[in-house]
Amino acid sequence: MYIHLGNDVVISGTNIIAILNIEEPVSADLKDILEMADIDKKMVTISVSDKKKSLIICDDRYYVSPISSTTLYKRALHFSQGGLSLE
Repeated sequence: MYIHLGNDVVISGTNIIAILNIEEPVSADLKDILEMADIDKKMVTISVSDKKKSLIICDDRYYVSPISSTTLYKRALHFSQGGLSLE
């Protein structure tokens, strides 16, 4: 299963660990996660504009997407109910 994250970026659903909302207000813990991912050079920003709505944490990198976490979750759930697993 593959999930479209926005702006022609598609990733395998099996690599997804978490899909988090990063719209304001953002918790201090989430800010730390974003900062560490940026420092470690594992952050991939998909959003062309300042529309940063969700953080997708994968096995090897972090994606910042302009698509809401709710929409991405529904996409993942749709494929999961079709017999495919997110694990």
